[in-house]
Amino acid sequence: MLQQRRIREAAQRRMRAGRRRGQRSISALVVGVLLGCGAPDPIDYSGPTANWPFWGGDRGATHFSPLTQIGPENVEQLEVAWEHRSGDYYTGDTSLTAFAVTPIVVHDTLYYCTPFQRVFALDPETGEERWSFDPGLKSKTGEGPYPLNCRGVSYWEDSQADAGAACARRIFYGTRDSQLIALDAETGEPCAGFGEQGRVALREGIDPDSPAWEYYPTSPPQVMRDTVVVGALVADNVRVDAPSGVVRAFDARSGALAWAWDPVPPDWTGEVDPRSGRRYAEGTPNVWSIITGDPERGLIFVPTGNPAPDLYGGEREGIDYFGSSTVALDIETGKVVWNFQTVHHDVWDFDAPSPPTLFQLEGVGDGRPAVAQTTKMGFIFLLDRENGEPLYAVEERPVPQGGVVGEVLSPTQPFPTHPPPLHPLALEPEDAFGFTPIDRAYCRDLIERYRWEGIYTPPSLQGTIQSPHTAGGMNWGGVSIDPNTQTLYTNQIHLALVTQLVPRDEVQETDVSATHYPDEFYEMRGTPYAVKRRALISNFGAPCNQPPWGSLKAVDLVTGEIRWDVPLGTTRELAPFPLWFDIGVPNFGGSLATAGGLVFIGAATDRYFRAFDAATGEEIWRTRIPANANSVPMTYRLREDSRQFVVVAAGGNPLGGMGDYLIAYALPGD
Repeated sequence: MLQQRRIREAAQRRMRAGRRRGQRSISALVVGVLLGCGAPDPIDYSGPTANWPFWGGDRGATHFSPLTQIGPENVEQLEVAWEHRSGDYYTGDTSLTAFAVTPIVVHDTLYYCTPFQRVFALDPETGEERWSFDPGLKSKTGEGPYPLNCRGVSYWEDSQADAGAACARRIFYGTRDSQLIALDAETGEPCAGFGEQGRVALREGIDPDSPAWEYYPTSPPQVMRDTVVVGALVADNVRVDAPSGVVRAFDARSGALAWAWDPVPPDWTGEVDPRSGRRYAEGTPNVWSIITGDPERGLIFVPTGNPAPDLYGGEREGIDYFGSSTVALDIETGKVVWNFQTVHHDVWDFDAPSPPTLFQLEGVGDGRPAVAQTTKMGFIFLLDRENGEPLYAVEERPVPQGGVVGEVLSPTQPFPTHPPPLHPLALEPEDAFGFTPIDRAYCRDLIERYRWEGIYTPPSLQGTIQSPHTAGGMNWGGVSIDPNTQTLYTNQIHLALVTQLVPRDEVQETDVSATHYPDEFYEMRGTPYAVKRRALISNFGAPCNQPPWGSLKAVDLVTGEIRWDVPLGTTRELAPFPLWFDIGVPNFGGSLATAGGLVFIGAATDRYFRAFDAATGEEIWRTRIPANANSVPMTYRLREDSRQFVVVAAGGNPLGGMGDYLIAYALPGD
């Protein structure tokens, strides 16, 4: 009843907000009529200018811009300034695609990559193409659970090169073919002196027999101090002896290997047989998400995933020492400076999914340089950037035990206290959601059927409810941090799933054929178990946990308190009209905060791009887009006489439709 009352109250708040938006629109119309014109307000050109040279706006991935030209008072005037389409998306004869890129803007040029790993250079103010590069992927089709994806590219300038020399300015990125490519930022031509004609083979020293889909980079490298640092995705739950999760650094000029961090425990005594073609340990935690960097301290920060496989750890023998962690590495040597583990012996796929976000604010941790690591659990760990110590108390609390035979669980897990957990941690049969008594009863029976003793209930043979979902909580989109208001903004998913281990001798042929959402199956070869995973949904197809199923929150970093919390997204595209409710939906991507007092975000499954009032959480602008914006938006304003542009990739993903729209918004021009 309490939850239902909260839903009603939230709906009433949204209705009042809608009336306020309508009142503002009517007032603006009346004023326009009285003045005898409907022209928009003139653009204020007195504010700051800024580009967007890194994936997250800066090396620390704060996703914050000092721009102020667009604000709550004029955001409703935004219009499409330009649109670019690459044609690179799933049309039936390729692999599925996810257009999740965040472009960069450097020296009056916008750069972005497509799911087919083509790179485009555009005029940032018109969208006109300046050049494009096609890596010629060996195949745009293939097996594997993941869609083709490229989250971004990175930029570097050679301080030793002559002005105007070829490849004095470079674009770096990784491909599905496991190549690190360097392009001339002026022309798009491969840099001949880098590796082999502009390419470095990232499979060198990695399992040579693994298929292409099992290992490759999806996130932009971190380029710092003339060094290119790159990790890679390693497919989940396939086998114990999965490709290595090694992180490597290459000379930005020559492509020569500078160092490699093999994430094995400090006291590891294992050996790698060189006759196998492998150079690095198998099955180690990988770094698939975004790497951040601190040039002043010479540190790079890597968020690690799980060792292989994710959902059973009985065969790991301590190799998960660096699993689900934030690790600081020395940029010159690759040596570990410090590490902080967010999940001990992770058997839930709760890896560190997002960029370790770098910030320093007076009043937060005594003003020390800090790292914010968000997690799939809905936890945010605030750490000292120089030594990895928590800035505020982190409590080791007892967690459920009693895993399957062969599993050895951690008796405790770390829980932050500032801010406290941001994801609901309770789920009881009486909490079951349903649109009708029929589906509510169905969900109540499901919750009663499966094992659930709270977060960190281990996978079981009967089936264990996992909440938060393996997709989060929070995920790769990370957070945005406004240093002026000392506020962190984060979006989350609020869903549950069921994880069920299956003894190897009980696996059926029909199990193997079910490999994709909502009914997943993974072999976990080399262990006594396979695993089934399914969404906890009703017979009507709706989540069994109470909404919101997606949210956007503002967190006061000084006090740790939530300033506001609103549902993110409507059920449009998930349900037929008139069942379009503003109750929050699953979302993938992240937010952009600006000094203009706005938080921009797509992410949701309803094909809207939105702006929220950063102070209150009120949604003050939304626009319909051709596909879901499962990406992180960015913004720039290049000159004192130019407009501020907000750009978002609207290309969706396999769950919500796929496309190739890169869309720029701005205030109406003169």
